[in-house]
Amino acid sequence: MQRDERSGPAMETAASAPARVVVVGTGGWGTTMAIMLAAREPVALLARRSDKADRLQSERENREKLPGAAFPPGLVVTADSSVLNTADLVIFAVPSAHLRTTVARLAPQIPAGADLLSLVKGLERDTLLRMSEVIAQAAGVDQRRVAALSGPNLAAEIARGLPASAVIGARDPALARRIQARLGSRAFRVYVNADIVGVELCGALKNIIAIAAGAADGLGFGDNGKAGLMTRGLAEMIRLGMAAGANPLTFAGLSGIGDVIATCGSGLSRNHRLGLELAKGRRWAEIEADLHGVAEGAYTVVAANELASRLGVEMPIAREVQRALFEGKSVQRCLVDLLSRESKDELADLPPWLGPAVAAPPER
Repeated sequence: MQRDERSGPAMETAASAPARVVVVGTGGWGTTMAIMLAAREPVALLARRSDKADRLQSERENREKLPGAAFPPGLVVTADSSVLNTADLVIFAVPSAHLRTTVARLAPQIPAGADLLSLVKGLERDTLLRMSEVIAQAAGVDQRRVAALSGPNLAAEIARGLPASAVIGARDPALARRIQARLGSRAFRVYVNADIVGVELCGALKNIIAIAAGAADGLGFGDNGKAGLMTRGLAEMIRLGMAAGANPLTFAGLSGIGDVIATCGSGLSRNHRLGLELAKGRRWAEIEADLHGVAEGAYTVVAANELASRLGVEMPIAREVQRALFEGKSVQRCLVDLLSRESKDELADLPPWLGPAVAAPPER
């Protein structure tokens, strides 16, 4: 993304105006969202530490996560949480493992009328809650105030201005439309979906499948083998989603198959890269330190398997990913065991098709 070289009173006013959008989290995706929005209105990127905020503000780019993506004049980086006082849209883009503590710390300064949006893709380890549920609980707000964005959104591509699409899941249609109008552009097409359960489960579960896909690539399974793995992974996602009350058609959309394609096939995906490293015989403990970011699938897989167990759903790929990551089983053995499973009716584990699914799942 090119630096905006415009100057003059109008741009100076925009840069100095109070930010109505605050993005919490200075990772690649949070920084990309802040850059994208700051081209149109003042945005504050809220860092956890003052030294990091000062460095980003001084360098006017996130050299660690997005080298070359210059900050527009309307973007201010700060560690001062009082910036939240003027926000009417707060966007959370922190790792899932830190989301609850981050929201709880900032909750007293979030305005009562602000819209809340989660960019975080995962499930909370102990509670098995989706990220929008974690935000609502930690902030002490109604779940209808929280939306979730998901889709094939590789931050480095979007930061370069390449076209992308996403979907906003929200039970409140008005909330979804407000955020859609705020985020959408010709280069970043944004759709809405009332099925926030499905949108968030897609975002969490596809990372697990991407780890398996990366391992398959690392072992030279070829395009046919990888396509089969991705498709059966999507079937696992649908089974769990339907058992949790999601609309099965959501899994055929941007947050489902769209994100599966991007995350399982791109070298920019940390989850895919994790699978490649596992295929080399490396262990999760040593890979984690080298990723330069968070592979959310590794932090989600245990919760996903626990949720599947509670709902009586079989997820063999997710189970093998967990074994490879945390139980010392070799990736080769995991994939061989998956290939050795009994063949059956392709749709055997899916509920009977009963016609159009409901527009939105019941309140939890």
